[in-house]
Amino acid sequence: MSSSHFCSVAFPTVLILELMIMSFASCSAPGNETDKIALQEFRSLLTYDSAGTLASWNDSLHFCQWTGVTCGLRHQRVTALNLDGRGLAGTVSPYIGNLSFLRYLNLANNSFHGGGIPRNLSVCLSLVILELDYNRLHNSIPSEFGSLSKLQMLFLPFNNLIGPIPASIGNLSNLEELDLLSNNLTGGVPISISQTRLKFFQEGQNQLTGGFPSALYNLSSLNTISLTLGGLFSGSIRRDTGLLLPNLQILYLAVNQFRGPIPDSLSNVTNLAEIDFYGNNFTGHVPASFGGLQNLSWLGLGFNFLGGGTTDSLSFLADLTNCSNLEMLDLQHNQFKGKLPVSVGNFSTQLERLQLSTNRIRGRIPEAIVNLFNLHLLYMNGNMLTGNIPMSIGRLSNLQYLNLGKNKLTGHIPSTIGNITGMISLCLHNNSLEGSIPLSLGDCNSLQDLVLYHNKFTRTIPSHMIRPSSLIIFLDISHNSLSGPLPPDVGNLKNLISLDVSYNQISGEIPTTLGNCLGFEELYMQSNHFQGPIPQFKRLKGICFLDLSNNNLSEQIPEFLVNLSSSLQFLNLSFNNLEGEVPVRGIFGNTSAFEVDGNRELCGGIPELCLPSCPAKSFPRSIKHRPSRWVVDIIICASCAVALLSLISLFWLRNSKKEHLPTHSFGHFHKRISYDALFKATDGFCSSKLIGSGSFGNVYRGTLGPDGKIVAIKVLNLQQKGAFKGFLAECKALSSVRHRNLVKILTACSSIDSHRNDFKALVYEFMVNGNLDIWLHPNDEHMQFKPLSFHRRLNITIDVASALDYLHHQCRTPIIHCDLKPSNILLDDDFTAHISDFGLSRLIFNSNKDIFSGHPSSSAFQGTMGYIAPEYGMGVRPSTSGDVYSFGILLLEMFTGRRPTDNIFKENFDLQKFVKSVLSKRATGILDQSIFCGEVGESMDEEGIWRDCGTDQAKCLISVFEIGLICSAESPKDRKDMNGVARDLLSIRDKFLKTGIHEDRIQSPAPRDRCEVAACSTSGF
Repeated sequence: MSSSHFCSVAFPTVLILELMIMSFASCSAPGNETDKIALQEFRSLLTYDSAGTLASWNDSLHFCQWTGVTCGLRHQRVTALNLDGRGLAGTVSPYIGNLSFLRYLNLANNSFHGGGIPRNLSVCLSLVILELDYNRLHNSIPSEFGSLSKLQMLFLPFNNLIGPIPASIGNLSNLEELDLLSNNLTGGVPISISQTRLKFFQEGQNQLTGGFPSALYNLSSLNTISLTLGGLFSGSIRRDTGLLLPNLQILYLAVNQFRGPIPDSLSNVTNLAEIDFYGNNFTGHVPASFGGLQNLSWLGLGFNFLGGGTTDSLSFLADLTNCSNLEMLDLQHNQFKGKLPVSVGNFSTQLERLQLSTNRIRGRIPEAIVNLFNLHLLYMNGNMLTGNIPMSIGRLSNLQYLNLGKNKLTGHIPSTIGNITGMISLCLHNNSLEGSIPLSLGDCNSLQDLVLYHNKFTRTIPSHMIRPSSLIIFLDISHNSLSGPLPPDVGNLKNLISLDVSYNQISGEIPTTLGNCLGFEELYMQSNHFQGPIPQFKRLKGICFLDLSNNNLSEQIPEFLVNLSSSLQFLNLSFNNLEGEVPVRGIFGNTSAFEVDGNRELCGGIPELCLPSCPAKSFPRSIKHRPSRWVVDIIICASCAVALLSLISLFWLRNSKKEHLPTHSFGHFHKRISYDALFKATDGFCSSKLIGSGSFGNVYRGTLGPDGKIVAIKVLNLQQKGAFKGFLAECKALSSVRHRNLVKILTACSSIDSHRNDFKALVYEFMVNGNLDIWLHPNDEHMQFKPLSFHRRLNITIDVASALDYLHHQCRTPIIHCDLKPSNILLDDDFTAHISDFGLSRLIFNSNKDIFSGHPSSSAFQGTMGYIAPEYGMGVRPSTSGDVYSFGILLLEMFTGRRPTDNIFKENFDLQKFVKSVLSKRATGILDQSIFCGEVGESMDEEGIWRDCGTDQAKCLISVFEIGLICSAESPKDRKDMNGVARDLLSIRDKFLKTGIHEDRIQSPAPRDRCEVAACSTSGF
């Protein structure tokens, strides 16, 4: 966007020349002491003079010769003070009002703050120009300024001014230019402003409200109106705007809340050159009559609701071909629909920026588009374009930014693209492009961003594309079918910050040359076939995100990862073949920041990982020092004898003291706690401390120890048959089953209560966000809870799936939960999910033989209606498949917001049928509507995206529902196992993150989408 309109008025040539002619410098002249004192007082309140500008302000020179001072020829009175950009700081002295002959005052681009704008400037009745922009002035605009009847230019932008625009500004009958941009002004634009002679009015980044200022309609002299980034202006624009403002050249209304149609009458403003309505709520069609605006150079209509989705909504493009001076056309993020007309090739050859992204444009990319040889930026992403990328695209030799991502393009990347040597950003992601990545990309010497993810590219990564002179910063070729090794030449990309090669078929070892990319911040290599050790990238000091999961990497975790504690925010090494000890320092001390699941040979680490202890290190001895065989035999026999005696003694001891119910060892648990301590921690098991209740007891919130640690205390109901066995079973299970998504037990109590009854309790880590049920279905007590966003729910399902996968497939003996439901899913402060009560299932198996024998027994099975697998009702033995069913119901509940026992589900109509009935038609119609209510830090502007079932977000939602339906299938043989479910959900999350929606917590974060960021920064303000 041209800035000449703003700058050309800053220093009026005629006035400055006049002041220069009137200036007079004479040391011998008597001078005026009043002006000298005023200047000295002005200097006295300065606290900083970085350039020594005012060093000349001393008695050795007449004040008319001081830097920045201009005096009149006749009376040697100060007529101008220009200290623009002198690095001054302090308070603007009120004595400046004593410069009664002052006509021009410019203190812009300094750091004045203090007491704001001096009110007695209003007595400088000769003042014509006042420039105080780019300071830190606060307080309000003095209402006394209304007395400055000769003032023509008032520039106050980029300060901290507050309060309303004073109505007295209407008294400035000669005012032609007013700039109030970027302050903290409130209220509206006063109607009195219509009494001025304004030609230039700029306001934005304030807190003004109301509709389009009605006073401006009465100022036919206006040539520039800028309300950009006003944010709070709303309402529609009058239809006769073009008739009332015939002299307009610039009309900026970007980033407000204006609505309604764009006035056709604007086409009558023959000198209109720049229109920017970006980021509003305008609807309807773009006036075809805009084609008559011969001076139009800038048309920014992005991020509105224009087009209405009708098939002829792009017809106005043919009319715009008459705008021979058009340099920028922005139509992104609207509702334009239909084929892109061939006439776009007839646009002005001066066109530099064409943005058509995120509409519903279909058809092929017209070959004629290459006629626009001056294009610097071409964005057509997020449409429904088909066919090939034109082979002639290489003729756009001035192109720097090309984004054709998120379409339905097929074929190969044209080799001619290498002719665009000045290309900076190339984004072709989310298409169906195939073949190999062209070698000619190596000729794009200026390329910084190359984004090709989610296509069908095959073969190897061409090393020719990676040259030592390459400037690539951001490289994403993930989600393709690339194979072979990762070229060692990638180490030549010395400017590389982010590399994503995930979800391909790349094999071989990770190149050690990656360690030469010293600027690395993000490295994503998950879901490939990499093998061998992880290289010691000791020189990568700034890496923030590293994902090497789902490969075949082996050996130990390298030490350099421990030393990245100052930069590394997320590390995923899960599902490899790593072995040895997990470190405890650096990032390995924070379970929410790293993942190592699925590496069966790992040991040690922090307790939260629940990994087995590492074996004691042995030191090899030489052959000649090995003990003889008979010595070894004696040692073995002696050890066996000692062990046998120990067992006999233990058996005798246990039988002799059986009535005392001895303390059991809990391995890694803390020391057993007493009943009295728990009684005190819960205020006598007070009802106000009760936070949950289940089949086997109540859960209380308690405070333990001198440090006041908050814990959850589960008191078992010993009246329940088998509860004592349940207590032992859960202790045993929890002492050996360890996973970051399983609830952690801290200690246990086996004692008697104050009434001499048996008392047994487990003490858990307290989860500050309670259970999932209260977030999905908040009651009056929990109405302050913000609804969970889609991606937060997705994270929780992955947490639960990972825990079940561990219980079912990674424990020595599969553990079945048997009662998976929202109230058994606990959420910590980071909303990481933890499954509780999984150990209780063992007591069912131990105390109720009916289940094993196949005879149904209502008392034998503990479960919750709606989540119980249907085969359990026929007496089938509990299995991992039953947990999968419960998980499927849980998943459907999380994303529909409906319990499986809701009143709408009667007779043969259940939650699964409810989802099936709508899924094929409109998946978003069954999505929990509370998702659109938003949560802290989340923008809900995405609702429209969800409503469109063709978007990537909606496709992710459909995939989630499909998993829920498969898991909750009627027959167990039709259900997936949790290992496959966990992997599918991880894949869905990865696709979802590629859509650009932000993430709540650090867990497999997606790389920054440079293409989408650029698309949002193209409006000209």
